[in-house]
Amino acid sequence: MRWLQRRVAAALYSSAGRPMNDAIDALRNADLPRVLRALALGETTSQALTEACLAAIARDAHLNAWIHVDADGARAAARASDARRAAGGAIGRLDGVPLALNDNFDAEGMPTSQGLPLRDGLIAFDDSAVAARLRGAGAVLLGKTNMDEAALGTSGRNPHYGDVGNPHLPGCASGGSSSGAAAAVAAGHAIAAVGSDTVGSVRLPATFCGLVGLKPTFGEISCRGMAPALRRLDCPGTITRSVADAALLLKVMAGYDPGDPYTRARRVPFATPDWEPGRLKVGLVSGLRGLGASPQVVDAFRAAVERAGPVLGQAREATLDMNALDISTSRHAALLLMEAEILAAQGQALAEGSERLRGLLAYAETRTAADYVRADRRLDEHVVEFRARFADIDVLLLPVAPGAPPAAGDDEPGNLADFTALASLAGCPALSLPLPGGLGLQLVGPRGSDLRLIELGEILQAVLGAEAG
Repeated sequence: MRWLQRRVAAALYSSAGRPMNDAIDALRNADLPRVLRALALGETTSQALTEACLAAIARDAHLNAWIHVDADGARAAARASDARRAAGGAIGRLDGVPLALNDNFDAEGMPTSQGLPLRDGLIAFDDSAVAARLRGAGAVLLGKTNMDEAALGTSGRNPHYGDVGNPHLPGCASGGSSSGAAAAVAAGHAIAAVGSDTVGSVRLPATFCGLVGLKPTFGEISCRGMAPALRRLDCPGTITRSVADAALLLKVMAGYDPGDPYTRARRVPFATPDWEPGRLKVGLVSGLRGLGASPQVVDAFRAAVERAGPVLGQAREATLDMNALDISTSRHAALLLMEAEILAAQGQALAEGSERLRGLLAYAETRTAADYVRADRRLDEHVVEFRARFADIDVLLLPVAPGAPPAAGDDEPGNLADFTALASLAGCPALSLPLPGGLGLQLVGPRGSDLRLIELGEILQAVLGAEAG
């Protein structure tokens, strides 16, 4: 009889055990609504899903996507989530969902490196505003993801923790600076990730890894507890598999924080935007080749716009010449301010940085206060000039990057962040959608139009879905 019981148990394991594992692995690569539904229906537990994510992280160590994995903390959070569901009590909007956090956000009990060598005393004693809101919603924080050193990079290269691999396009750069966050989601290590976007650090890696990137309006999400790159531009952002995922994370994290001088007090919560798709006024950036876009990027952008034509209806084209904005000058002004701010914020930690990083920051040390003020004024000019573009249009469409992802290990193209910087420098929201080959379509709107971009982005992702990623 026992022999028969063992045979039955073995049969059940082979016919049901492997599918169960396959189902959990599928959930690791599913969007948020599917994961939340599986948890709500008891198709899986947070503990099972978290263990599957931790196993995937260990298996894919060659990607260098993580700097710190808080396995014990994640398991404890997962057990607590399952207990809340079992008790039938109140649960959060992200209860039991394993998430990744870029390693420039503080999370209590975890070190914060900002891509620099870890030192004694770096353990955070408090959560950043972002981590606190995610934990408050019941999320399981798996740990901290790798990034370009001190957030100064666009390709995912880090001399201390290893360059971040690209699971979507092996052999290509993963993008940066939130490179590990994107790689973690693309590899199924986490359901979604939160990174930081100063001039494109969420949208570039999301695009290169075949994912969706959202940079909200500046000030919508608190930066308290986030290591600064440039406070007047820094913005927490999301890296997700779908636009709907980004919308949910935005609603969880957004809100006024008196501890952050740049957050905005909102009189009303986010609401569905009042716009008619048939009357949407769309601006298409003209002269992309003159702005440095490769033929591959131009062709992919035109194909995506043509495919999206039925969605946009009779939307009026407002052709824009972005050469007048002199984006290269504005981006270099922002880089000087970033270098100066990182110098001021990081202090002695930079002595352990790479030769490349020290070389970048040495330039800032040679500049005067007047140089700093001139750069700051240049960004003010960009804000005014760029916002004026939305007097006659509702949304601007352009590529995410002027070129395809460079090969892993190649030098970073100097203009890689030119197209993402347009929105960042003006504090405007921007949403990136993946296109084939590591390319992307970017939607930019005026300040406060986040939900308009999200609603349009959901429609466009459905239209472009067969070709994207």
